[in-house]
Amino acid sequence: MNRIDRAFKSLKARKKKAFIAYITAGDPDIASTGRLVLGLEGSGVDIIELGVPFSDPVADGPTIQAASQRALAKGVTVRKILGMVKTLRAKTQIPLVLMTYYNPVLRYGLNSFFSACRNSGVDGVIVPDLPAEESSELIRAGRASGVATIFLVAPTSTPRRVKDITKKSKGFIYYVSLTGVTGARSKLPPDIVANIRRIKHASGKPVAVGFGVSSAPQAYGLARVADGVIVGSAIVKIIGEKKNIVSRVSRFAKSLAKAIHSAW
Repeated sequence: MNRIDRAFKSLKARKKKAFIAYITAGDPDIASTGRLVLGLEGSGVDIIELGVPFSDPVADGPTIQAASQRALAKGVTVRKILGMVKTLRAKTQIPLVLMTYYNPVLRYGLNSFFSACRNSGVDGVIVPDLPAEESSELIRAGRASGVATIFLVAPTSTPRRVKDITKKSKGFIYYVSLTGVTGARSKLPPDIVANIRRIKHASGKPVAVGFGVSSAPQAYGLARVADGVIVGSAIVKIIGEKKNIVSRVSRFAKSLAKAIHSAW
């Protein structure tokens, strides 16, 4: 049982849902990312996703695309991110998940990548542009290293595909709340609750919902149904404004944590 599994188990025992926060690693720089991780943990975040900056982030909207470009301009690499995680492990045991595209993983080498993740203290990996049907090598490498491979389910996923994805996913199921790219939305799709319930029934594993969540009321409503809520673009937007980012992100995260943890 790795840190992700322990987090969901502990939260369930306390009748709480998981608050999962996403930030782009290396935006505005590696040192600031480390401070943001500790600030988010102190604000009540349960799991943190670290986005690996990539030049062609097809699943991301303009906010996270811009963050990736800022990080790449600073020379951020997978190795630098893993080094930061290893340093952070002396200060925190919060579950950390890398969200990356497949190209950086292939370039690193599958087995070498997952071995480095394990040695650095990474608990899980999400690869949004790798279909579950083509993921057998990734799954083998992840399981050999004890690193969770987390897959995405979309609103358009058929029941058969949902069943297949949930079998392959470890840690939690990432439910993409809408079709399209990441980005804060003022309204979420009306069928989202029914879809989350359908996936939970099919999987028996924790289901966390992301893409589009931007406010405490939205997060509360989704946490009433899902096992976790993922917030990314709304946090990354604050970081992009480059003013008192740790304190401002921490305040925003506290409001989200309060909403999510009060839902059951």
